[in-house]
Amino acid sequence: QVRLVESGGGLAQVGGSLTLSCTASGYTWRIGAMGWFRQAPGREREFVAAIRWGTGGRGGTPLADSVKGRFTISKDDAKNMVTLQMYSLKPEDTAVYYCAIKPLGASDYTSWGQGTQVTVSS
Repeated sequence: QVRLVESGGGLAQVGGSLTLSCTASGYTWRIGAMGWFRQAPGREREFVAAIRWGTGGRGGTPLADSVKGRFTISKDDAKNMVTLQMYSLKPEDTAVYYCAIKPLGASDYTSWGQGTQVTVSS
């Protein structure tokens, strides 16, 4: 099992920035990729960004079209941590953000963190 703990959510102004972090513990050697998803009230959970694990980030860092040019995902293998840097925040970025893991060889994300709230106010 892999345990995920997110941190860094909070309140930001429109145009501001926030950084979210997610730290993995447990069977981290089984991680194939880590991703960020978000869910706004009344909406389905949606993909935000992802990064491959343990391979120097080869394979790119896919980002949702809605956040391209504003969000960046990165990782620190030594700390088992993935970070989502969010810039030029918009009210529509308001959501609960979840970190998730896709195990090696798997096609879906199977482990999820508890989520962290991001609120962007105008």
